[in-house]
Amino acid sequence: MSFDHSSFRFSALILGLFLFAAPVWAQSSDNNSKAQDSDKKQVKSKQDEVDPLKRPLTQKQKERNSKALKIEIGQTYKKWLNEDVRYIITPEEEQTFKQLSNDEERDVFIENFWLRRDPTPDTPENEFKEEHYRRIAYANEHFAAGIPGWRSDRGRMYIQYGPPDEIDSHPSGGTYQRPMDEGGGSTSTYPFEDWRWRYIEGIGQEVIVEFVDTCQCGDYHMTMDRSEKDALLMVPNAGLTFSEEMGMTSKNDRFTHAGLERLGLDPGQQGAQSGKEFDRLEQFFKLQRPPQIKFKELDEIVTHKIRYNLMPFDVRSDFVKVTSDTVLVPVTVQVQNKDITFENKDGVARGLVNIYGRVTTMTEKIAQTFEDTVGIDVPGELLEKTMQNHSIYWKALPLRPGRYRMDIVVKDVKGDRVGTWTKALTVPDFGDEKLASSTLILADVMEKVPSKSVGAGNFVIGDTKVRPRVEHSDGKPASFKREQRMNFWMQVYNLGIDGQSKKPSATIEYDVVNTATNKPVAHMVETTEQMSKVGEQITLERSMPLTSLPPGTYRLTIKVNDNISKQTITPSANFAVE
Repeated sequence: MSFDHSSFRFSALILGLFLFAAPVWAQSSDNNSKAQDSDKKQVKSKQDEVDPLKRPLTQKQKERNSKALKIEIGQTYKKWLNEDVRYIITPEEEQTFKQLSNDEERDVFIENFWLRRDPTPDTPENEFKEEHYRRIAYANEHFAAGIPGWRSDRGRMYIQYGPPDEIDSHPSGGTYQRPMDEGGGSTSTYPFEDWRWRYIEGIGQEVIVEFVDTCQCGDYHMTMDRSEKDALLMVPNAGLTFSEEMGMTSKNDRFTHAGLERLGLDPGQQGAQSGKEFDRLEQFFKLQRPPQIKFKELDEIVTHKIRYNLMPFDVRSDFVKVTSDTVLVPVTVQVQNKDITFENKDGVARGLVNIYGRVTTMTEKIAQTFEDTVGIDVPGELLEKTMQNHSIYWKALPLRPGRYRMDIVVKDVKGDRVGTWTKALTVPDFGDEKLASSTLILADVMEKVPSKSVGAGNFVIGDTKVRPRVEHSDGKPASFKREQRMNFWMQVYNLGIDGQSKKPSATIEYDVVNTATNKPVAHMVETTEQMSKVGEQITLERSMPLTSLPPGTYRLTIKVNDNISKQTITPSANFAVE
């Protein structure tokens, strides 16, 4: 191989020049880079002067921004207190909330606020909170009139007490025939509404609240004066009552007797009307306060949701249809005598138990309360034997279909022991079309009562005394001894009626199965044709001897086949034989 020496020398010369110049080029590049960095810093400095986000904050500016942030966050808690829970927070809770010092404490308070009202704390849903905000949304949608619906009188009543059972609405006002208790006669009215609740615990039955729109702008306000809706009240000789039309009284008398209402009733009725006015004042006053409780220490336990288990007891609740929208809920409380403290005095051993119960709606509105003292007296020589038995308390509560929470507190008075029980209660809706039944009640006593005792007295449902056996809190079924008879009671509702015979046609099958072996031990069939006094509703009252059954656990199933509506129900209940 040969080289071209001239080309090699030329290449070497070029390479040498390149290597010689390299440091100079690198130095020149560094100088250019430094110049560019300097230019960028000058541009960045000018941009920082223009962009406030890049500008460093002074200590005063930081304090000002922090204060503004606190005000903004504070508005959130203020809105929660003054708007969200304005009608349901207690004065004690409000005072406590206002004394909290930081947001962490406020967040914990709000969380506990809703937990205290949760009817089913063992589930992730808080039905009370959901229903409360649903009511606020409904009020804002339906009752707004220049102000948010939740701030209106109708909105407040709806949020506090829920939807009324009935609304008598006169959205256009106009001609109005007064009822006699308002003086009679004809007049013209502003738009008004009468809201009626059948029952509000602590206030009474037939609670009626009137709202009047005197500005005719949709802003209905609550009033205690039923004459306020009278558009002709201030017009002389117009809109007269019966007595004013006959000249017995003058319209001026409405403004001179200084009563709560200016209805213009007859002079002979004025005293009675005055008494009614006091009733209306009392009713409106009660709407603003909680019900009075006799056993305040027991109510304290329920209110603060403190759970004790020192005094054991068992509870059973049943459901019996009364009307299409009312259900009778018999509540049975069973206490073992061995858990009651007895004091022997003059040869008689006496035990005392205080029982307090409260049923509340999803919004924690009280639907029913009950409280009683149960006394047990036995001869001293029989006390030891009595300790093997139990004592039963029974209370029947009328409730509307829906979801409730039931709290019961039992106190052993002489032993100063307290026990609590809480459970979600779903009252069924016995509609008019669906085949349904009451609770299947297993009873140790079932007997007809005298006609004067129908519907009244302990354990009386209709014309029958039914004393239920109560299941144990540990899940064990109600128990009977072999020498006893097991009675069972159940009502069937909404049986189909044949168009020609005007009678129902149904088959009822009774089956008893040993739950351990799943083997049938008893079977019986009957039809409505074999029964007397049948209709859409029938009552099944049967009794069964237990002597032939060995000790064990059994299941009673009643299968009702409606041959007309082609519907079937199969309620069942377990029981034990000892």
